[in-house]
Amino acid sequence: MALSGVEIFKLLPKTNCKKCGFPTCLAFAMALAQGKTELAKCPDVSEESKRVLGEASAPPIRTFFLGTSEKAVKLGGETVLFRHDKKFFNPCVYAVNVKDTLSNDELNEKIEEVLTSEIDRVGQKLRVDAISIEFASGNSSQYESAVKLISQKAPDTAIILNCKDPSAAEVAVRTIADKKPLLYCANEGNTGAMTNIAKTHKIPLGVYAKGLSELSVLTEKIKGMGVEDLVIDSGAEKAKDMLELNTQIRRSALKKNFKPLGYPIINFVLREDPIFETCVAGIAAAKYASIIVLSSIEKWKNLALFTLRQNIYTDPQVPMQVEQKIYKIGEPTVNSPLLITTNFSLTYFMVSGEVENSKVPAYLAVMDCEGLSVLTAWAAGKFTAGKIVQFIKDSGVENQISHRELIIPGQVAILSGAIEDKLEGWKITVGPREANGIPTFLKSRPA
Repeated sequence: MALSGVEIFKLLPKTNCKKCGFPTCLAFAMALAQGKTELAKCPDVSEESKRVLGEASAPPIRTFFLGTSEKAVKLGGETVLFRHDKKFFNPCVYAVNVKDTLSNDELNEKIEEVLTSEIDRVGQKLRVDAISIEFASGNSSQYESAVKLISQKAPDTAIILNCKDPSAAEVAVRTIADKKPLLYCANEGNTGAMTNIAKTHKIPLGVYAKGLSELSVLTEKIKGMGVEDLVIDSGAEKAKDMLELNTQIRRSALKKNFKPLGYPIINFVLREDPIFETCVAGIAAAKYASIIVLSSIEKWKNLALFTLRQNIYTDPQVPMQVEQKIYKIGEPTVNSPLLITTNFSLTYFMVSGEVENSKVPAYLAVMDCEGLSVLTAWAAGKFTAGKIVQFIKDSGVENQISHRELIIPGQVAILSGAIEDKLEGWKITVGPREANGIPTFLKSRPA
C-alpha cells in the first residue's frame, strides 16, 4: 500500500535543507506521497529509507521502453484516470500483427506498409510503431526466418514476438535480443520458461490470463522470479470487456496502488471487418491500452486512429502552438504574397497546407497569440490591429518583399481599416474566411 505523507516524513532526514527544491521535509514528503516528485531529489535520505520508500514511491504504472532505436516507444507511466486532471503522457503503440506463414514477398509488403505509414499531422510525426510477429506456422526455423527478415528490413521498428512456445521463442529472442523486443506471452502453462527467457535476455515480457485475479497472481510470480518490465493482457476480446477490464486495471493501479496490476496494458483487437476493428481499437486507445495490435493498417484506418491517439494524448490545458516567425512556403520571391495568421498549430498547418496546395510561393506571417485560433485570439484581444502592426514592423518582413500588401484572414475583415490606418503605406487585403478557399484566392490574383 502507498505511504501517507506523514509516514514518508518519518523516514526523511528532517533537516529542512531545501536541496530537494521544497521549503521543508514535510512539504517534500507530501509531494512524494502525491507522486509529484521523486525520492532521488532528496540527497541525504538514508539507504534504509531508500529501501523502504523505494517501492512505495515508485510510479503506480511501470514505465519502460519497447525497442532501442530513436523510434523506441515509452510504455506506462500514467498517473491519472482522466486527462483533464493532468494529462496522459505516453501515447499508445499501434502494432500490426504479421503471421510467419506469409511468403517473403508478403512479409516485405507488410514491412513496407509499416515503413510508409508515417504522416505529419499538426507538426507531429505519427506512425505505426511496432510489428507483432505471430508464431502461426508451428515451425521454429520458419519463425526465426520471419523474425530475421522483419528485423533486417525494419531495423528501427519495435518488435513484439507473439509466440507462446518457449522453445521457438528462445530461438527468436536470441536473434534480436539487442533490439529489446516484447516477448508475448507468459501464461499459466509456460510461466517459468518464458520468464527465464525474458530474464536471461533482459527484455520485457507480456503476461496473459483470463481475468484480473489470475493475472495478478501471475505478475507477482513473475516479478518474484526477477522480471519487472511487464505488459499485461486480461484476456478481454470483446469491446465491452476491454472497456471494463482496462478501466478496472487502471483504477486498481492508480486509486488502490495495487502493484500486481500496475503495468501497461496490451489489447489484441484483431477482426475480419476493418471498420469494426478500427472501432474496437478506438475504444482500447481511449480506455488505457498501451499497446494495440491490429490485423491490418490501411491508410484510412491509420489516419483515423492516429488522429484519435493524438487528440487523447494532447494536453487539454495547453494549446498546441508553433513558433512566431515569417515562414516561407515554396520558394517565394520579393513579389510573393504575404499572409498572416495565428500560431495555433491546427490553424497554421491548415493554412500552410492550403497555400502549398495552391502552388503559389508565399510568405506566411505567424503571430504569437498564445496558441489561439484566429477568431478566439481576436475575441481575446490578442489578434488586434495594433498587435498585428507591431508584429509586422518587428518581423523585418519589409526587407524580404518589394510590395506592401498584407492578406488577413476573412474572419477578421473588420480589422482591415484599422490596420491600414496604423500601417502607413500598406494595402490590407481581406482573404478567404476558410482555409480551403486559399488556393482559389491565390491563383486568381494577378501575377
